[in-house]
Amino acid sequence: MKTEVVAYTHQGTALEGYLAYDDRSKSPRPAILIAHEWFGIGPHERKAAARLADAGYLAFAADLYGSAERPQTVEAAAELATRYRSGDRAALRARIAAGLEFIERHPLCEAGHTAAIGFCFGGTAVLELARAGADTLGVVSVHGGLAPSNASRAPRIRARVLALHGADDPYVPGDQVRDFQEEMRSRSVDWQMVYYGGTVHSFTNEGAGTDPSQGAAYNARSTARAWRASLDFFSELFSAEN
Repeated sequence: MKTEVVAYTHQGTALEGYLAYDDRSKSPRPAILIAHEWFGIGPHERKAAARLADAGYLAFAADLYGSAERPQTVEAAAELATRYRSGDRAALRARIAAGLEFIERHPLCEAGHTAAIGFCFGGTAVLELARAGADTLGVVSVHGGLAPSNASRAPRIRARVLALHGADDPYVPGDQVRDFQEEMRSRSVDWQMVYYGGTVHSFTNEGAGTDPSQGAAYNARSTARAWRASLDFFSELFSAEN
């Protein structure tokens, strides 16, 4: 497997993404964009990229912050993520779109065959990508923020949407879930939502600890189920019958 840190830019901001793919073949393949959690690209995102590369995809973890923004504490990560998530959705949409544009230009990317997956903060980012009308086949939000954004409304959402959600996630309140579902219905989106019982926020991240009472905790069973659901979703998107 080939992995590398790659430099690219967006509107003058230096970015560093992470690329993974099986280099035994030189043939183009579907590409999957990965949107990181609020700490930025780390072990969790690199592991996701490796898993997708093993499945035969060109995997690219996009940098949503910029190489000069590397939060080292929970407080710093929360401030930075909130700046994009709550303060400037337009900037978040532009930054995730830049990652999609980068991977679409890669010589191993099969034209017209892209999708995206995001975790926590990154889940919000990939939903914004879809809400902006991006021409990608589908997006997966994994324990992501679901709140609709009026600023991101496009004439239609082209992408299919899969939301994978901890049923006991205290950071995504029930009214946010209801608003998300109503948005999907009202905009005639091809969407799915899966709840994982006994599961809280950040359930795919081994660095989140194992104590659900903290509101965020790793859950191995739900992680395995979420990956199966995601890979099935991508397989459907990229099938010849799609």
